[in-house]
Amino acid sequence: MRTKIVATIGPASNSREKLHELAEAGVSVFRLNFSHGTAADFVNIIKNIREVEQSLGRPITIMQDLSGPKIRLGVVPEGTIEVEKGMRLLLGPSQSRVDEMAYLPFDHEEILESLEPGDRLVLADGGLQFIVQARRADDLVLLEADNSGIVTSRKGLALPGKATKVRALTDKDKKDLADGLKLGVDAVAISYVQTADDVREAKELIAAAGQNLPVVVKLERQSAVDNLAEILAETDVVMVARGDLGVECPLPLLPALQKRIISACNKASKPVIVATQMLLSMVNSPAPTRAETTDVANAVLDGADCVMLSEETAMGNFPVDTVRYMRRITDEAEKLLLLNHNLEEPDADKGIPEFLAYSACLLANKAGAKAIVSHSLSGSSARQVSARRPPQQIYALTPDPVTVKALNFVWGVKPVFIDRPQEEPSHLIRAEQFIHDSEDFVADDCAVITAGQVKGSSSTPRGTNLVKIYWK
Repeated sequence: MRTKIVATIGPASNSREKLHELAEAGVSVFRLNFSHGTAADFVNIIKNIREVEQSLGRPITIMQDLSGPKIRLGVVPEGTIEVEKGMRLLLGPSQSRVDEMAYLPFDHEEILESLEPGDRLVLADGGLQFIVQARRADDLVLLEADNSGIVTSRKGLALPGKATKVRALTDKDKKDLADGLKLGVDAVAISYVQTADDVREAKELIAAAGQNLPVVVKLERQSAVDNLAEILAETDVVMVARGDLGVECPLPLLPALQKRIISACNKASKPVIVATQMLLSMVNSPAPTRAETTDVANAVLDGADCVMLSEETAMGNFPVDTVRYMRRITDEAEKLLLLNHNLEEPDADKGIPEFLAYSACLLANKAGAKAIVSHSLSGSSARQVSARRPPQQIYALTPDPVTVKALNFVWGVKPVFIDRPQEEPSHLIRAEQFIHDSEDFVADDCAVITAGQVKGSSSTPRGTNLVKIYWK
């Protein structure tokens, strides 16, 4: 279970029994999609997840996924409009009355004002595309259809490659975030991020509520990809949300883009999730297609920390079977990954934490260690070790209840919550005691420990600065 599985909860999976089966099948993170509900809809689900967590005796992470500023058309008076390639239409506010040609109601003033000739608009997840021809004197926007299709009310609209002034967090998101924090979610995913400011805003709201949860950035906009370096500096986790990203960029470019994003996240030691239609056929079929199997495996081989299921577990007919199949695929892909993988030395401009983690992995290989045990308050050292993709199991020990849940996003890491006894401030001794007490280790098993050597006050984190080879 090195590659983590994220499963979306919905009508097909929200009972306590199904949640227990999903967790036993390999789910580490449960996603609550706030695009399809409010906090009141998730109260019992969260209660059930916590009961499952307690019964299994391991950390389970609950990720709140905020809906974000989904940009949609208004209500089309005719109900549907049949569009032919080359057909001209007008786009503007719902209250406008237009009789001269087909009219698409659109009530996002800041976006209307930003449109320029040559801009491309995409409806219905890429099924229908328009090119902006002109802005008229009456402020309506003239469009020309680039292909044929049908327009209906409330269809989502995207502007590939165009940055807008729309912020990632809407008023609904802010309320949902506040409610989710009260319910006890463990991580927050924000949608339609464009810049690092969107991440900072989310973190400020979380901090104002007296909490410090990890933020997951969903990469759905080309502008976010363009600002990836700045976003990576602020975010805790990245999700490659291929549905909307595949609308924003040409589909033939998406596989290479996915690889570049994952590589950047690996280099920054930030966990990365690959999402959207990974095993979509299993909504109605007990087995995936060959292409889907290859897609999941390639995500693992690319370096993804997590793979995510959406409709498959939320509304599919085979939610548990889907997770089991995904686990089988990831297990096989990991064998190939580790067979061909050489530990990569960090770039020369990296700091001591990266090289210390690299040294721990080298020592583990040289000593034939069974595992690497990282004691950390923030989880940073475990993430650094994971980024090297060692063949050994990584145990991440932490006394922080937030960190233990955040580590469920990290490849190869088994998070372990440990109490912090006042009489034993030494991180090293705690790690040694864990190995000594754990049934996962038998006599003469070797482990490599990374820890912080504490001097003086135990309340002050010193950071990881020690590597030790330890035999039980």
